[in-house]
Amino acid sequence: MKVSDILRVKGGTLYTATPLEPLSRALDLMAEKDLGSLVVMEHGDLVGMLTFREVIQLLVKNGGTIGTTVVRTAMDDAPLTCTAETELDEVRRMMLERHARYMPVMDQRMLMGVISFYDVAKAVVDSQNFENKMLKAYIRDWPEEGAKA
Repeated sequence: MKVSDILRVKGGTLYTATPLEPLSRALDLMAEKDLGSLVVMEHGDLVGMLTFREVIQLLVKNGGTIGTTVVRTAMDDAPLTCTAETELDEVRRMMLERHARYMPVMDQRMLMGVISFYDVAKAVVDSQNFENKMLKAYIRDWPEEGAKA
């Protein structure tokens, strides 16, 4: 299974922020749309990723306040990325190694979507459920010993 299989099911709505945007505005968007992450884009290029992890780290560092902080101050400026052709096993490995919950999907410089660890886990469980159904159906239709096909 590939990342493209997840993107096909997920849909194409993408939410982004810019590095110089006030962090408070980015957080308003994340809260309004119930997002765990925003891809940070500048002049059409991916420059970072803002997730609740970075926001919490910044809040702790700043004594619980955001003030006039901009997105660049909080974002991860070296996020993991993958392509639509990346195998899900590889994505799982990458996400587990870096403790990443979100990963932008890129085609060259173009943002194609964002997948979450939840998306990956759901795809794996759905695939296993389908395989189990097929195996059970196959076993149920198993020809009896000595029966001619």
